[in-house]
Amino acid sequence: MVQIKIEDLQEGCILTEDVFSLSNRPIISKNSVVTREIMNVLEAFLIKEVNVASTLVNGLPFTPPLNIRDELAALEHTDDENKNLFTLFLHAAQQYEKEFKSWQSGMPVEIQAIRNIMLPLIEKLDEATSADVFSLYHLSTEEHYIYQHAVAVGTISAYIGKKLNMEKGKIIQLALGGCLSDCGMAKIKPSILNKKGSLTAEEFDEIKRHSIYSYKMIQNISSLSDLTKTGIIQHHERLDGSGYPLGDRDQKVNEVARIIAVADVFHAMTSQRQYRRKQSPFKVLELLLEDSFGKYDISAIQAVSAGMMNFSVGSKVKLSDGQVAHVLFNEEKSPTRPLVKLDDSGEIIHLERHRQIYIEEVLS
Repeated sequence: MVQIKIEDLQEGCILTEDVFSLSNRPIISKNSVVTREIMNVLEAFLIKEVNVASTLVNGLPFTPPLNIRDELAALEHTDDENKNLFTLFLHAAQQYEKEFKSWQSGMPVEIQAIRNIMLPLIEKLDEATSADVFSLYHLSTEEHYIYQHAVAVGTISAYIGKKLNMEKGKIIQLALGGCLSDCGMAKIKPSILNKKGSLTAEEFDEIKRHSIYSYKMIQNISSLSDLTKTGIIQHHERLDGSGYPLGDRDQKVNEVARIIAVADVFHAMTSQRQYRRKQSPFKVLELLLEDSFGKYDISAIQAVSAGMMNFSVGSKVKLSDGQVAHVLFNEEKSPTRPLVKLDDSGEIIHLERHRQIYIEEVLS
């Protein structure tokens, strides 16, 4: 993290702290990716300096003015052990992009390269907080979504495996399977993959074939278990038979596929994508809990829920309307909708009775 002047800010920088003006509510939230619009807001509020990460959202190092480059250079050369989850994630997404482009040119999947991408993230999960894991969605951008999504799905799949007390070997398989579940996207025509407008029915059918392409790309890799390989082709199957490509249901959908499916849809729904704005992870969790009966594996969703709901009485949260509050009481039957007290007014609100308001994220 380094403090820079607004005039030195670049699009793609990542804010490492909330930015405040004259009120208790931040005008720009921590972990936001800087856009031209955000830069205009900062200038309008006469903000002079902000704190940013030493890595841009595309995984490249931030290139600041000469007077602070030495400080950032020191940060960039720290060991992986001293890098936070965000920095490792951005670096991993950058490395995955290189692999993805090699697959597009016809090269085979090099499983050791994928292990090198995912293993540092798996190790970092032992010390990272749940809030870190479920804040990765802040880093999603339309331009780099396909690469960030693959690494995020692998990371969240591994996190779910840890929550379910799986042994390390299975957790590694989950991470590799999650990361490679969309490798078949490299076999989709770029004209379809990068299309800005709506897809035709035929184009969408081609996109849906990516899980088959993914399986074909990894089927002969001996270090991937058969469960992982099957999980990759099944990760868009649903327990009620409504998924694809085969319409498998119930027990035919294996454990790896069930976990990757939850990680995949969770990150997709919380991420900024073409024609779809990112949503609060708490709102997405609500949707998954409501939709979990019959579609998604309830134990995997509960693992996500347990990680996100680890805040206790007194936790500071940001609400969807921008207000900051503290949790007073949390009911087990409505884990995403606790009783909160607004910091500004002292008003007590039961979010279960105010469905239009939800938790945006946990601040502390």
